[in-house]
Amino acid sequence: MTAGLGRVAGRLSGGRFGTDVQLKTRGEIEAMRAAGLVVAATLERVGAAAAVGVSTRELDELAETTIREAGAVPSFLGYHGFPGSICASVNAEVVHGIPAATTVLADGDLLSVDCGAILDGWHGDAAVTLHVGTVRPGDEALSAACRAAMWAGIAEVRPGNRLGDVSHAVESEVTRHRTPDGGSFGIVADYGGHGIGTEMHMEPFLPNVGRAGTGLRLREGMVLAVEPMLTAGDPETDELDDEWTVVTVDGGRAAHWEHTVAVTDEGPRVLTAPLSDSDS
Repeated sequence: MTAGLGRVAGRLSGGRFGTDVQLKTRGEIEAMRAAGLVVAATLERVGAAAAVGVSTRELDELAETTIREAGAVPSFLGYHGFPGSICASVNAEVVHGIPAATTVLADGDLLSVDCGAILDGWHGDAAVTLHVGTVRPGDEALSAACRAAMWAGIAEVRPGNRLGDVSHAVESEVTRHRTPDGGSFGIVADYGGHGIGTEMHMEPFLPNVGRAGTGLRLREGMVLAVEPMLTAGDPETDELDDEWTVVTVDGGRAAHWEHTVAVTDEGPRVLTAPLSDSDS
């Protein structure tokens, strides 16, 4: 779940680095990996179930069941009153879409699913963008650009780098991609990534635009949620009357990708990646 400049400002947990940033031990990072695997499995099941005629409420119920069967708790459910276990944002909805029985997926929809889980007190948080039925070329380019920007940012999550290096990498990668008609994608600047650990939203806030060599220096044990949000048109957004759902003002479609990433002496470790043979 994204950190907004207003909604989560000041809602921080006391940390072990100064007063704001929480550093994790190797054992605590392993505990966060376990939470991240619950998130990965949940997103995999939701992705497989997202099809024409399925409501976002049904996907939400599937997510909650998957999380609880793993012995974890949905971190979004009840968070500042949020009513779902996932954020399900369709088409022009950028982030924080509320799952509903009345929101039934149609052919050609673009669906962003954001999911969080708490296991043994530690949080995992990740998001994917899914194509429902027919894949529209513009949507494919948009989602691919957003995903590539996320991975570019993740590559900079290393000890000694600065927060601005991550932000700049995200921003720079976006500029390398173009819409099918040659236009540029919009970066939603008012929402971004965040620190994560014993709480879902912690210091530092991680913008998706920035200047290399600036900002907080990254240290081993920090964990960040890297999560760009891109739009097919103007990046200006508005919040609906439900006080959660963020939409593009011009009605353009949006994409959202996210992983939880630990700063380690071996480089970035993606804690919400699906289990692989090399990380068992």
